[in-house]
Amino acid sequence: MIRQLNVYEATQRRLKIIFDYFDYVYVSFSGGKDSGVLLNLCIDYLRKYEPGRKLGVFHMDYEAQYRQTTEYVEQTMASHPDILEVYHCCVPFKVSTCTSMYQSYWRPWEESKRDIWVREKPKDCYTAKDFDFFNEELWDYDFQHLFAPWLRMQKKCKRVCCLVGIRTQESFNRWRSIHSDRNYKRLAYYKWTHRLDHHIYNAYPIYDWKTTDIWTANGKFQWTYNHLYDLYYQAGIPIAHQRVASPFISQAISALKVYRIIDPDTWGKMLGRVNGVNFAGMYGRTMAMGWRMIKCPPGFSWQEYMYFLLDTLPESTRQNYLNKLDVSIRFWRKRGGCLSEETIQKLREAGVDFTLGEKTAYHTDKQPVRMEYLDDIDIPEFKEIPTYKRMCICILKNDHTCKYMGFAQTKQEKEQRERVMKKYKSLEHGQI
Repeated sequence: MIRQLNVYEATQRRLKIIFDYFDYVYVSFSGGKDSGVLLNLCIDYLRKYEPGRKLGVFHMDYEAQYRQTTEYVEQTMASHPDILEVYHCCVPFKVSTCTSMYQSYWRPWEESKRDIWVREKPKDCYTAKDFDFFNEELWDYDFQHLFAPWLRMQKKCKRVCCLVGIRTQESFNRWRSIHSDRNYKRLAYYKWTHRLDHHIYNAYPIYDWKTTDIWTANGKFQWTYNHLYDLYYQAGIPIAHQRVASPFISQAISALKVYRIIDPDTWGKMLGRVNGVNFAGMYGRTMAMGWRMIKCPPGFSWQEYMYFLLDTLPESTRQNYLNKLDVSIRFWRKRGGCLSEETIQKLREAGVDFTLGEKTAYHTDKQPVRMEYLDDIDIPEFKEIPTYKRMCICILKNDHTCKYMGFAQTKQEKEQRERVMKKYKSLEHGQI
């Protein structure tokens, strides 16, 4: 009987594949528990099997973060100087924010806001002037993707791999990014790799680890970790909800108020840094910002309530939501959303008027359903159905991109990113 590998042993095999194939490997290091364990795994692997080889550490510094995270990142990047090549990036890219109805994004390390920076820029960091691809339209995720070809050019190597510490246990989207075959090109048959460009890959060596595996490894190997997690635990935050992330994105709003308790000095500086932080800190887990069970005010339909909320917003913000709504309405009328047979049957039972299509351009077994926007619907698949209630939730969450409605990058955003990427297309044709 063949013994099944545990997650540590499986990761050791994946690291061998990675370091054998790629000329240069770097770890995307956020200061969180997962990227910290991944970095320690790589350091131990190189010391044991490939002494003398260098490992890149890529850290995108968002300026506003817990003091404990800053201390851990600095301590980690200063350790193992014989192995680590550090790319500590302090760049004013766009970062989405859900704290404000006036701002859809903010910029860490923006020079014009230097007098209200949350903290001073670290020494010897990389800034915008170090990256010839940088421009004012880049979002943080654009910068992350463009960094890889830039690094490949700097290192004058052929094959580059970025190691990312995501785990499928964290969310369905992460599970799908590993197990879905749609639109992904991989290295050989390894599902834990994704090709980003010619000779440039992402790899996810700890994708099958559980949270308990992370903390078991830290204890067993006596690795250093971000002691912010100890404070989270003492504050009563469940282990599954303990995350290190940019504090103003939607996933972090519900825990924003914890800054006031754990790191009051940083919290005080954050209040003047990004619009709406104090309000989000007080009401981030309430109906006021679309959390918990929101209710439609008496005398309103959800559609009427949506227009009431829109009337309270600045013109540019209001128009953004109206544009998104218009796109969504036309999509459901003309193309239709793909729903399972079970969900379609529930629509029938609810008396919803819809048209069932025969085929779709998407690679799915689900069927396209064309329908008008509903006011609300009480079924478990609520988030799959176009309703004005969902739009109200977007507005209350300050979800400017309408991610809750299922919106991805717009055509304009994709074209902008493609224009920037063209500068590095020469790498595909063997210039290096």
